[in-house]
Amino acid sequence: MHLEKINFPNANLEKFGWNSFFASQQTAGIAGRVASVDREGFVVWTEAGEVYCEASGALRNAAALWPAVGDWVMLREDGPVIEKVLERSTKLSRKRPERDMREQVLAANIDVLFIVSGLDRDYNPRRLERYLVMARESGARPVILLNKADLAEEMGLNLDEVVSATRAIAGEAKVLPMSARIEQGIDAIEAELKPGETAAMIGSSGVGKSTILNRLLGSERQQTQSVRDGDNRGRHTTTTRELFLMPGGWLLIDMPGIREIQLWAAADGLDDSFEDIRELAASCRFRDCSHKGEPGCAVENAGLDEARLENYKKMQRELAHLERKANPVLAKETRAKWNATEKSVRKNDKRNR
Repeated sequence: MHLEKINFPNANLEKFGWNSFFASQQTAGIAGRVASVDREGFVVWTEAGEVYCEASGALRNAAALWPAVGDWVMLREDGPVIEKVLERSTKLSRKRPERDMREQVLAANIDVLFIVSGLDRDYNPRRLERYLVMARESGARPVILLNKADLAEEMGLNLDEVVSATRAIAGEAKVLPMSARIEQGIDAIEAELKPGETAAMIGSSGVGKSTILNRLLGSERQQTQSVRDGDNRGRHTTTTRELFLMPGGWLLIDMPGIREIQLWAAADGLDDSFEDIRELAASCRFRDCSHKGEPGCAVENAGLDEARLENYKKMQRELAHLERKANPVLAKETRAKWNATEKSVRKNDKRNR
């Protein structure tokens, strides 16, 4: 196997995040971690060096895990071919864009997910709620980075109020105001991880992810561009998901800006991000209340922020749609339930006239 020298001193698997969870799955071959993926193949870090690989025919034909950035894999001894993807400790997923009803794994085996929002018109609480659902479903610990905090006053925002409002929807997740442009708050990001741990960074294009990465690396590794003057939206500067080894010994997966945040999650993952609604739902008359007009709904009568409640309902509908697509029997049962609910609502309306 031809291996290129990695530009890291004392390269070893532990340096790349290897631990007992992955060691217990090791089989014959060479262990390595997927550092980047393109249409043709995979860049994999091993103890001996960096190698450009392709997937084996067996892996392509099997209904098995497909390598994603952050995955640990086993390579053949005699050639740059991935034979096996090891079980993941965590995975960050979304539904594939548009009508493709399949899962897309964005990053694997991450400990922390940095959710980046820019305070130059990018800030959107409803989008942050979606990212928080993705994070909690992944198994990673979410941390919200409010980047470009130095521009808050210029944009007519009260920084303290924005931070307070963000913490109200973040639950136990940390909220860190910062500015990569003036190198403010970089130390707080580094303090979130220990050597050998892995983070991923997600957010819309133009929120400053590449600038944050460059500040953390201490060098201009990722190209950056200014946002458009007309709408303050970003241009794509990061085009592939890529793993970086940071000076502090932890790792970071940088990802392109995401336009479509389509969920791939279970109902529990949604409820974990809306604990206030989950607690209220326990008092609803019907156990399977969907909070959309059923009699005795405690959620709709609680005076919640209407935008937050509607966002919850929207995501609830998306996840129910996903589940029905995967389970025709459930789809039939759901139609029957809604028919019964509609009849109950109509009956109550007649009584109240």
